[in-house]
Amino acid sequence: MTIEKIYTPQDDAFYAVITHAAGPEGALPLTPQMLMESPSGNLFGMTQNAGMGWDANKLTGKEVLIIGTQGGIRAGDGRPVALGYHTGHWEIGMQMQAAAKEITRNGGIPFAAFVSDPCDGRSQGTHGMFDSLPYRNDAAIVFRRLIRSLPTRRAVIGVATCDKGLPATMIALAAMHNLPTILVPGGATLPPTVGEDAGKVQTIGARFANHELSLQEAAELGCRACASPGGGCQFLGTAGTSQVVAEALGLALPHSALAPSGQAVWLEIARQSARAVSELDNRGITTQDILTDKAIENAMVIHAAFGGSTNLLLHIPAIAYAAGCTIPDVEHWTRINRKVPRLVSVLPNGPDYHPTVRAFLAGGVPEVMLHLRALGLLHEDAMTVTGQTVGENLDWWQASERRARFRQCLREQDGVDPDDVILPPARAKAKGLTSTVCFPTGNIAPEGSVIKATAIDPSVVGEDGVYRHTGRARVFISEAQAIKAIKHEEITQGDIMVVIGGGPSGTGMEETYQLTSALKHISWGKTVSLITDARFSGVSTGACFGHVSPEALAGGPIGKLRDNDIIEIAVDRLTLTGSVNFIGTAEKPLTPEEGAQALAARAVHPQLHAHEFLPDDTRLWAALQSISGGTWKGCIYDTDKIIEVINAGKKALGI
Repeated sequence: MTIEKIYTPQDDAFYAVITHAAGPEGALPLTPQMLMESPSGNLFGMTQNAGMGWDANKLTGKEVLIIGTQGGIRAGDGRPVALGYHTGHWEIGMQMQAAAKEITRNGGIPFAAFVSDPCDGRSQGTHGMFDSLPYRNDAAIVFRRLIRSLPTRRAVIGVATCDKGLPATMIALAAMHNLPTILVPGGATLPPTVGEDAGKVQTIGARFANHELSLQEAAELGCRACASPGGGCQFLGTAGTSQVVAEALGLALPHSALAPSGQAVWLEIARQSARAVSELDNRGITTQDILTDKAIENAMVIHAAFGGSTNLLLHIPAIAYAAGCTIPDVEHWTRINRKVPRLVSVLPNGPDYHPTVRAFLAGGVPEVMLHLRALGLLHEDAMTVTGQTVGENLDWWQASERRARFRQCLREQDGVDPDDVILPPARAKAKGLTSTVCFPTGNIAPEGSVIKATAIDPSVVGEDGVYRHTGRARVFISEAQAIKAIKHEEITQGDIMVVIGGGPSGTGMEETYQLTSALKHISWGKTVSLITDARFSGVSTGACFGHVSPEALAGGPIGKLRDNDIIEIAVDRLTLTGSVNFIGTAEKPLTPEEGAQALAARAVHPQLHAHEFLPDDTRLWAALQSISGGTWKGCIYDTDKIIEVINAGKKALGI
């Protein structure tokens, strides 16, 4: 490369630089009072608005800020000029535009700001995963700064869809206690007519390595899995669950989660949301009126009924903290999951693997809420962004044309009974749907672990509803080592894979979906269990125990396990109880109590260490969230606690 190849010859127009311009026509609609009392920033803001092309005579309307996670650059016809990271943020600019036009139509002034988000699917198995969970905190901070940096905004609309961008947006909105806010879920992508969903397709490498797919099959399946260009993945992973939770919180309009991206109903949700947030402002209803302890519990109830992603155990507490609500703990989660039946049969949990667009057509969140209301499991008096309560919304939904028409659409389009997607409680029980989240403890996880108990393959569960597995440990100090062992057929049926050093201090608490998806979709995988201090993708299923605490690098017993140790696992899917214990070796069996003593006396695994490519940004995040209560508090930043610890450290060090 030479400078001549960069600075190519130009024609005369290139050098015809204009040095001044007339500026916008008209005059700012100022009053003497505004000039005397308004901050200079408010006045200069009007100058900036006119400079960007807004009609100077229309600068006194209600200002509404739209924040979104849009990524990529789309041409007018929708084709990519520059790709985004994922389909989830590829089309949401269309929703933002629809909301903006609705604000303008009603005499308001829309503003827009963006904080794009990464793709957990794209970063699986790469060093990019080290930034995934920490990004959520960073994005929420930037969103909050952007909201506060427009002091004249009267209301805020958030538009987001995927794994970390949507939780970050909800956390940011939750912190705006005295502003009206609303969340527009970015919707779902369509499944291919013939092919695999975006969860299963992420296992083409592992299945090819195990001779269960040909090269041609892998290439064709991989090409068509995202059958429409926008929206979150077609399964109820973290993206889909987060949309459901936003609606359950009352922060998004009824029947807005999981709408098919790019379609008329999806765009109309954005326009409806713009109208709703303006009415909230007119009525003086703000975020603190909506995000209450009752709203948080409603969200937990809906999470259980849908069988949602375990990542929401990190996000709902963070939303609660930002909103100033009570942070749910393990006991609260357990209590909810024991009393709430699972009613939704979709990917990845089953038993029938419907894509999420079918859940939307079957009635989505309000349809599930109708069943839960009949069971007395909802706080019907919780306020929502409609300006009405949950109960009032459900009264409307039950008799609405919207409900009847979309449920009929599902029957006609796919030949599916809506009650086979969102099941009445009696039908769900008869079909064997079980509750969602269990928190096993034991000498490997003395502070707890997490498993989506509902997603353990039924064929390996006993008739009494208990999953039992005793087997030899295969210990890996990285996900990369573990997936290599699977691809090279070094794991045998009945093994218990243990991945250590994957917690916040080691990798930023990476997702290990490479492993969980491979174990699900390889024919022998259901006989293998996985234990790790890392976390899982929302689409993960199987006998997979994550969030093991304390993490290995914080001295947790999991970091002392060795190859060929014997581990005993038991999970009761009915009572949601479980244990994960080291019980010695084949040569020297131990009781769980003796195993705890043996682990306490052991040195840590000699190869255990934080990943060599762990970014400093993530190391700082890990330290701050650890001070603030760690993963069980939602990886939040508790500012008061952090300052307290810093001051104590300064005093101890004499700084």
